[in-house]
Amino acid sequence: MDIDYAIRKDEPPTPTDTSTAVEIALYEQWERSNRLSVMFIRTKVSPSIRGSVAQHSNAKALLEAIDAQFETSEKAHAMTLIMKFSSLKLTSVRGVREHIKKMRDIAAQLKNLEVDISESFLVYYILNTLPQQKRG
Repeated sequence: MDIDYAIRKDEPPTPTDTSTAVEIALYEQWERSNRLSVMFIRTKVSPSIRGSVAQHSNAKALLEAIDAQFETSEKAHAMTLIMKFSSLKLTSVRGVREHIKKMRDIAAQLKNLEVDISESFLVYYILNTLPQQKRG
C-alpha cells in the first residue's frame, strides 16, 4: 500500500494540463499517502499533544511540529528535574539509602534527556546533601 510514501518523499509538483499520466499518477499516489498518513498520525497522537500542535495537511510538516513540541517538553522536564535534584536534602523521614537512590534516579532521568552528570560529581553532590554529623 506504500502508506508512508508521503513521509519518505517530497511532494511532487501539482499536476497541470500539460502533466503526463505518470506525473499525475505519482502525485495521486503521494496525495493519497499523505492524506492517510495525516489521518493516522492524528488518531494515534494523544489529544494534549494534538491540541498544542498547529493543524497541518502535510504529513512531514505535522511530524516536524510534533517533534518540536516534544523537544520543548523535554527541555521543560529537564529543568524541572534539575531543580528537584538541586533542592533535595536528606530528611529524617527517609533514610540515607532512599535519599541516595532518589538522587541517582533523578540523575539517570537527566541522562536520558541528554543532561550528563559525571559519576564523581554525583557522589560528591550527594555527600554534600547529607547533614554534617555533630561531634561531641
